[in-house]
Amino acid sequence: MAIDLHTHSTASDGSASPAEVVRLAAGAGLVAVALTDHDTVGGLAEAAAEAARAGVRLVPGCEISCEPAGRFPGTMHLLVYFLDVSGGPDLGTLPLPARFRELREARSTRNARIVATLNDHGVDITLDDVLAEAGDGTVGRPHVAAVLVRAGAVASVQEAFDVWLARGRPAYMERDRLGVEEALDLARASGGVTSVAHPHSIGLTGDDLDAFVAALAAAGLDALEAVYGRYSPSERDDLAELAARHGLAVTGGSDFHGTYKPDLAVGTGTGDLAVPDRLLDELEARLR
Repeated sequence: MAIDLHTHSTASDGSASPAEVVRLAAGAGLVAVALTDHDTVGGLAEAAAEAARAGVRLVPGCEISCEPAGRFPGTMHLLVYFLDVSGGPDLGTLPLPARFRELREARSTRNARIVATLNDHGVDITLDDVLAEAGDGTVGRPHVAAVLVRAGAVASVQEAFDVWLARGRPAYMERDRLGVEEALDLARASGGVTSVAHPHSIGLTGDDLDAFVAALAAAGLDALEAVYGRYSPSERDDLAELAARHGLAVTGGSDFHGTYKPDLAVGTGTGDLAVPDRLLDELEARLR
C-alpha cells in the first residue's frame, strides 16, 4: 500500500485546496497522505475533515524553511509530522505554530520589497495581485511567479524563478527563517517527528553531506526524505543508505504543488514514485 508524506495546498504555495489534496490522494489509491505546507498549519483542519470523509489517513505536518547560517550553500527544509490537530486551525498554543505567526508578520515586508524591486525593473505588477493569487494562504515566491506569468512578463513559473526570483536574481530577497537547531527544538516541543526534505537541495555532497547529516542526527533529527518525487532510483538508494548509517528513518513524498510544479502528482511524483506504507510505521515509531 502506498502513501505520500510531502504535499502542499493553497494554505501555502500549492494550487489545490487542502481538501482537494486529500481527494487526489484518495483517487490515487493512497492509504495515507501528509499535508506539509510551508511554515503554516493553516490547512490541517480542512484536510482532516476531508480525510475522515474520504477514508484516507491524514498525517498532519508542515515544512519549515531553515536558515543556512553559513553552514551549507543551498537551502534546507525540515518536514514535521504528527502535529496534534485537535487545537483547531492554529493548533492552540503549540510552540511551532506560534513561531510561524511571528514569521508571517516579517514575511509581509519581504513580499512588498520583491514587488517594489520588480516594479523598479519595469515589471508592472502590484502587491494586491500577489495577495489575490495567494488567497488565504501564506504568500510565497510561487504566487509572485504566477502573477508574472499572467502579466506576460515570463512564459512559465520556472522562468520567473530563473530570471527574477531565485537566489542571486534581481528580485530575490532573503527572509526570516528558523535556525536549524531552533526548528528541531520547536518541532520536538510540539510533539513532532522531523525529516530533512529533498536533501540534495542543501547543496552538499559526499563527506560534507555525511558530516552534516551526522550533526543533525546528534541534534535530534529523525529521518531523511530519501524517496523524493524528482530523485532517480540511484539517488533514492544513496540517501536511504545515508539515513541508515546515521540511524535515521526514511520518508518519501511527491512534493506536490499542483500547477506550480505541474510535473509532480500526488502519490506518483514524476511517474515512478511509490512510497510504501511501512515507512510511515517506522516514522511513527520515532514519536517520543
